[in-house]
Amino acid sequence: MSTPAHLPYGGVATFARAPQVQPGGDWQADVGVLGVPFDIALGFRPGARFAPRALREASLRSVPPFSGLDGTVRLAGVTFADAGDVVLPSLEPELMRDRTTAAAREVRARCRLPVFLGGDHSVSFPLLRAFHDVPDLHVVQLDAHLDFTDVRNDTRYSNSSPFRRACEALPNLTHITTVGLRGLRFDPEAVAAARARGHTLIPMTDVTRDLGAVLDALPTGKNVYLSIDVDGLDPAVLPGTSSPEPDGFTYAQAMAVLAAAAQRNTVVGLDLVELAPNLDPSGRSELLMARLIMETLCEAGLDGGRRD
Repeated sequence: MSTPAHLPYGGVATFARAPQVQPGGDWQADVGVLGVPFDIALGFRPGARFAPRALREASLRSVPPFSGLDGTVRLAGVTFADAGDVVLPSLEPELMRDRTTAAAREVRARCRLPVFLGGDHSVSFPLLRAFHDVPDLHVVQLDAHLDFTDVRNDTRYSNSSPFRRACEALPNLTHITTVGLRGLRFDPEAVAAARARGHTLIPMTDVTRDLGAVLDALPTGKNVYLSIDVDGLDPAVLPGTSSPEPDGFTYAQAMAVLAAAAQRNTVVGLDLVELAPNLDPSGRSELLMARLIMETLCEAGLDGGRRD
């Protein structure tokens, strides 16, 4: 007798036990999930290539619908599909970017809200290219780092540069709000370039001092792409990441920012990046991030069925 598939340790691991589909196949869903297991654009410790699989396994602990203490039921009737991972070449970053954009477009065409599982943060650039036709696109980025560097170590496509490249490639990308910034190693040119473009840069000290004011600074009534770099969270909460920075978000603080961004705007896409499960032998990092994704989906207005 096999292990019952409804148990979190039984069956085949797809995200939230969703049906497994092909990105360009014949399917429709409210939420479409795509993995991008790529991490050779890192500047420090690798391991983010293992995150899509780890997040799928961790998501089996949090399969909707969810019933709250107050009796509220969330994500009832919301459909999920897991489109697997982008087929990535081992050492061809340009081909990775092209394949990632193509797969993201296929998934986006078949669901209301695509969820992308990275991968290092360099994957956000090719993912955002799949949203080239979204008017007045805003990014809300949870991150310890700005990721707006022009060139690092002679490359323009590292995990330090995804939003610089996206702003160059996408005229419709109007604004970026980055929340949680901290650390000792900011690139002065990148900071100046982001500010010159009018981006909103919110340090973690502001979150700690006045979370309400930070929430008020988020966009409202916009088309928003959420990019969640897990190093935005404090390493005491989430140790499984390449470049941890102390004094980061608690889970509650991160969720407050994501909930406000999701409730006040139309979320058109979401990525979660820089999770390195190999750096956290306890397994809690992927469990927390699978939960964070699900809680964010609960706030994104998906309840009520599938797309027409």
